[in-house]
Amino acid sequence: MEEPTRLVVEATINNMDGQQNEEERDPESNSLHQPLLKRNRTLSSSPFALVGAKVSHIESLDYEINENDLFKHDWRRRSRVQVLQYVFLKWTLAFLVGLLTGVTATLINLAIENIAGYKLRAVVNYIEDRRYLVGFAYFAGANFVLTLIAALLCVCFAPTAAGPGIPEIKAYLNGVDTPNMYGATTLFVKIIGSIAAVSASLDLGKEGPLVHIGACFASLLGQGGPDNYRLKWRWLRYFNNDRDRRDLITCGSSSGVCAAFRSPVGGVLFALEEVATWWRSALLWRTFFSTAVVVVILRAFIEYCKSGNCGLFGRGGLIMFDVSGVSVSYHAVDIIPVVVIGIIGGLLGSLYNHVLHKVLRLYNLINEKGKLHKVLLALSVSLFTSICMYGLPFLAKCKPCDSSLPGSCPGTGGTGNFKQFNCPDGYYNDLATLLLTTNDDAVRNIFSINTPGEFQVTSLIIYFILYCILGLITFGIAVPSGLFLPIILMGSAYGRLLAIAMGSYTKIDPGLYAVLGAASLMAGSMRMTVSLCVIFLELTNNLLLLPITMLVLLIAKSVGDCFNLSIYEIILELKGLPFLDANPEPWMRNITAGELADVKPPVVTLCGVEKVGRIVEVLKNTTYNGFPVVDEGVVPPVGLPVGATELHGLVLRTHLLLVLKKKWFLNERRRTEEWEVREKFTWIDLAERGGKIEDVLVTKDEMEMYVDLHPLTNTTPYTVVESLSVAKAMVLFRQVGLRHMLIVPKYQAAGVSPVVGILTRQDLRAHNILSVFPHLAKSKSGKKGN
Repeated sequence: MEEPTRLVVEATINNMDGQQNEEERDPESNSLHQPLLKRNRTLSSSPFALVGAKVSHIESLDYEINENDLFKHDWRRRSRVQVLQYVFLKWTLAFLVGLLTGVTATLINLAIENIAGYKLRAVVNYIEDRRYLVGFAYFAGANFVLTLIAALLCVCFAPTAAGPGIPEIKAYLNGVDTPNMYGATTLFVKIIGSIAAVSASLDLGKEGPLVHIGACFASLLGQGGPDNYRLKWRWLRYFNNDRDRRDLITCGSSSGVCAAFRSPVGGVLFALEEVATWWRSALLWRTFFSTAVVVVILRAFIEYCKSGNCGLFGRGGLIMFDVSGVSVSYHAVDIIPVVVIGIIGGLLGSLYNHVLHKVLRLYNLINEKGKLHKVLLALSVSLFTSICMYGLPFLAKCKPCDSSLPGSCPGTGGTGNFKQFNCPDGYYNDLATLLLTTNDDAVRNIFSINTPGEFQVTSLIIYFILYCILGLITFGIAVPSGLFLPIILMGSAYGRLLAIAMGSYTKIDPGLYAVLGAASLMAGSMRMTVSLCVIFLELTNNLLLLPITMLVLLIAKSVGDCFNLSIYEIILELKGLPFLDANPEPWMRNITAGELADVKPPVVTLCGVEKVGRIVEVLKNTTYNGFPVVDEGVVPPVGLPVGATELHGLVLRTHLLLVLKKKWFLNERRRTEEWEVREKFTWIDLAERGGKIEDVLVTKDEMEMYVDLHPLTNTTPYTVVESLSVAKAMVLFRQVGLRHMLIVPKYQAAGVSPVVGILTRQDLRAHNILSVFPHLAKSKSGKKGN
């Protein structure tokens, strides 16, 4: 995970809302208990977050349908052919997302298996010739060069490609715009960097980066390509909005998980459970279709490679642990070790999250010193990893080969079990079997069935401790990295250790213990249950494992939740991304939306026909992205013919900037006709985002002219009454995917404004509210509950 070069850009923050912030904190005195960014102290402060290597200004996405006059006109005149075009293109893009993700995943696996395989084969040959120093120099040198490539690509070209990318995808699908996360450069660096980093024997996986790669493909397809070379195909105009782009990125993330584990249903459920905030049945079908395409591509690739056309890529490259032919039997007494595995997984997972939090805080202090320090940190971790992986197998005792074990013993130097390392003929080194191999082969080795005595206790303890240390220090360096595989390897090691400790008390195979240990540690750290259960079910291909896997996952997650957040939520918190949780805090029921509006600056409203000078003044002096449009003296259609104040709707900042850029001004204060609006604007124009008021030039004469805002105003914004509790407001805001929520008064009367205030994402964040209402945290109902 890439960290910023500066913690706070004070000059930028001071320009926002005209408010003065606290003095910039000295990075050297930064406590490891503090977040990476300073917390917002008022409800009106501007949000900043760490994206890549920069402190970026964060805005929300417009997932809400903007029902203005132009949208309604387009909707009315849209023909049946155009509707079919839109539906057809949705499914076509879903197919292309699955196709590109599947092909890219196969190429990544092919490259990793061959680069890492040939490297390890050469190292084993040097060891067999007793040329230990040459073997170490080759192993460490190759890893050093590969890590250098991955780090330089991330640091110099695409800082947002570092890390897994899953927390940023979660934030995006929650409604947070994460800049530069889905560009073509990020995609290229993610692919090449993942190949180099995983091939360098670093303790990280390609599963997390594959999720980000799938999301990048989806985003680029939806917008017609990179920003500078976008296709102007008229069919793509349907996807020029945040709402449809969100659905595509959801398909991409599920395709990435499917490509990593060959688990189509698990990929869909991962998107539903872990990353997506918005979900509906139509989206379920399209994500399932995308993952089905990925599985077909992977299956075709595996069948092709079985004939030996893919170099060293044989069984390796795609994690698969098929126990469909193994008879799995367990009794009531086996529930005890299963419960123990779940409890240990929850405890270790929460401890892992806690320590990793501290490590990321420490890495922030190193990385902020500059690009050179980021590269040196990555290279230092690579050198330490090479020393441990090459040197520790010398501590293990040689074991005689068991003729009953499957496979040749010792191995011939390729991938697989039973590495001879420095042992005599007829013996093998079990620790070298686990360490000097590709990550996916290591998973298959430790998951192997009917091998109760294959690994020694001391070797498993060394392996577990080493991967705990490497997993903590590797995640956070400036390379693409995933958490799935390190956690699987750690969990499988303690699962086998527990199987040895249980001895004759249970009949469950040690390989199945390893599977349950991996599942429990993933649930304890990532807090996934349903999707993880299906992923492991599709990996093992054995329905008999379902009951005990479900039990382990439920226990591990419940235990982990008692101590801290999931690892991805911790990263979101560290980066300062304004992610809205699914469940509001209990004390949020004790405060109303009207009370939040009272502590904010007064709402800025515009008239339906507004003066240009007033619009320019509002845009220059505020950073708000939405403004209520209020008309006074309106005669209601029913009731007494007296003037009333009407809340016409909400107009967005981008639409006001568009009006100023196109100089759509009137010489007199009047309402425009429908044809006048369509002559100047299309609904496609309103979907464009970006622009600054400083880039717009308005003359002094134009300042005295008028703009009719009625055609551009969203006439159906979501409104809540001021007496609504913040808890209900937060649930509504998150479930509907809002950017602005208007608060209307409880009592209507003459002279009362029809709008009390506006709630945004930052206003509903718990720490923001508590900074203004600290007594809520001290109240009895403010205590954390279930």
